[in-house]
Amino acid sequence: MTILAIESSCDETAAAICRDGVILSNFIANQSIHESYGGVVPELASRAHMQNIVPVVHAALQKAASPSTIAQGADEASIHSLLQTVNAIAFTQAPGLIGSLLVGAQFAKSLALALNVPLIAVHHMQAHVLANLIEDPKPDFPFLCLTVSGGHTQIVLCESPLSLKVIGETMDDAAGEAFDKSAKLLGLPYPGGPLIDKYAQQGNPNRFKFPEPQIPGLNFSFSGLKTAILYFLQENTAANNRFIEENLADICASIQHRIVSILLNKVKAAARTTGIKHLCIAGGVSANSGLRKAFTELGQKNNWQTFIPAFQYCTDNAAMIAMTGYYKYLNGDFSELSVSPTARAEF
Repeated sequence: MTILAIESSCDETAAAICRDGVILSNFIANQSIHESYGGVVPELASRAHMQNIVPVVHAALQKAASPSTIAQGADEASIHSLLQTVNAIAFTQAPGLIGSLLVGAQFAKSLALALNVPLIAVHHMQAHVLANLIEDPKPDFPFLCLTVSGGHTQIVLCESPLSLKVIGETMDDAAGEAFDKSAKLLGLPYPGGPLIDKYAQQGNPNRFKFPEPQIPGLNFSFSGLKTAILYFLQENTAANNRFIEENLADICASIQHRIVSILLNKVKAAARTTGIKHLCIAGGVSANSGLRKAFTELGQKNNWQTFIPAFQYCTDNAAMIAMTGYYKYLNGDFSELSVSPTARAEF
């Protein structure tokens, strides 16, 4: 059973081929045009998706059709032959930028109609969770998953691939947004989150103290932390206009340390509450080296089994859409051609 998957929720155009739950190819086209604007410009993202989607899907088919000769490229006959074996088209239906989602959805619908195969609508955040099932070792059900990205921060209780329940989430800003906004305050270029991670590896995480929000239960909050960082930088740069430049590594390490501690303290609480000992992380922020290291160490300290997807499956990608599509296909969970993408949606 072969799934062709498409992801276009934000500014990455991605396509993947999955056969019987095994990823055969996974291609992503990034959009560098947003760097000069300090963030993703929705209209430009949509236009870039329209330019990228055909070559990205072609590259995914090419790799899957002839993996041993990708340098030379599979011939078109092999690609056409593979297309004829596709059993369904999976695509990101929500959440995301509506213009970006529309490009992927319309392409997926057209291809499903042309091939006369079912269409599978996928929730982007559910797919991030199921990225943990792409490669071995895989968690046993039930497991907990901390999903952290630029737009979402959630703790998800996973009882089966298609039975997921959010038991904790951010009340305001997401962890990824806290990284990016902090980077902007430090004068770092977009995207700033990976740069904070880079400089943090050279700094002292205990040099500067930032507050941890006291939010009851399993929910998160990052808006107060962002405000505290803003006031901290304003106060210190007023006294020394070279403060950021002279202390950049320590500032980044301290900011990262606090964001990670906020995330993992809630994970510890969730594990205590549920008694579950298989824990995962997912989403773009799960590529952060500080979070990965601290999460692994926390698991070892508490005798948990911890799981982290490979880097290529942390950020937005189509392999996770394909994996979710695979489980939805097995369950007969198909969508009508009238299905519409949605900017916001719970799962």
